[in-house]
Amino acid sequence: MTTTTTPAPPVHADGGAWRAVRAEIRRRTSLKVSLAVVALFVLMTAAAPLIGSLGGWGPEEFDKSAVDPYLGGLPIGPLGGVSAEHWLGVEPITGRDLFARVVHGAQVSLLIAFAATAIVVLAGVTAGIAAGYFGGRADTALSRLMDLTMSFPSLIFMIAMMSVARDADRTLLMILVIGLFGWPGVARVVRGQTLSLKHREYVDAARVGGSGPWRILARDILPGVAGPVIAYTTLMVPGMIATEAALSYLGVGVRPPTPSWGQMIAESVAYYDTDPMYFLVPSVCLFLTVLAFTLLGDALRDVLDPRGSRT
Repeated sequence: MTTTTTPAPPVHADGGAWRAVRAEIRRRTSLKVSLAVVALFVLMTAAAPLIGSLGGWGPEEFDKSAVDPYLGGLPIGPLGGVSAEHWLGVEPITGRDLFARVVHGAQVSLLIAFAATAIVVLAGVTAGIAAGYFGGRADTALSRLMDLTMSFPSLIFMIAMMSVARDADRTLLMILVIGLFGWPGVARVVRGQTLSLKHREYVDAARVGGSGPWRILARDILPGVAGPVIAYTTLMVPGMIATEAALSYLGVGVRPPTPSWGQMIAESVAYYDTDPMYFLVPSVCLFLTVLAFTLLGDALRDVLDPRGSRT
């Protein structure tokens, strides 16, 4: 009597891959710095009220003594009013503390970026696996929906939606609108990976062994697409941050007095020559966050999805 052994599926994004990621981070100083910056801003997002209160000022508290009414409300002191009381200076005219505004702005900007990314990844992975595995009409319908969504003028639609929905929760609306147009990119990547995985020996063996399609998708296909999805997700976050900042800069994002980095940059443009610190502080935070996530995403892509890094 002969017995057959079921071939074991290859392990994707496993401990060996993550050891390679850690080795890559240890090897590159730029990645260590990037990871530290990402950790810092994620901590700011998670504990914004606590960190913001360290300076002794709330994001909406006015300090009229920190601005000079005879100079058009410009901050008193060097570098935009930097002092022991206001660590990063103050806003012109209002005297609101920039440290508190930047910290709470990080919470708003990164919350929108992370939540929109979660929606994009969830929808993209679901649609991509369904299209790639089931094929046929499901693949045709989902692929045409991807093409339609990607060909739509998303930025114009976002601006229109944010302008029309004046009484809606802007934070929630931005998450939904940004997430609505981001999923086809993930779905295309996952669909391609699924097409290459569904005829592998271990998937055929699971199918012959009586496993249903949902069990195969959960145990065999999903782990196989995890690596590229993780790498793609990390590269997607800076794009989401920049999109939120752009919408807020255009005046259709988060409403004042709720702070966000894009909104602060838009308000600071009028003062960039007389109070450059007001412009530099949120701009540098936005730049560092986007750069850190981009470098981290590149490293993850190189290790977890080496084929994608060569295309």
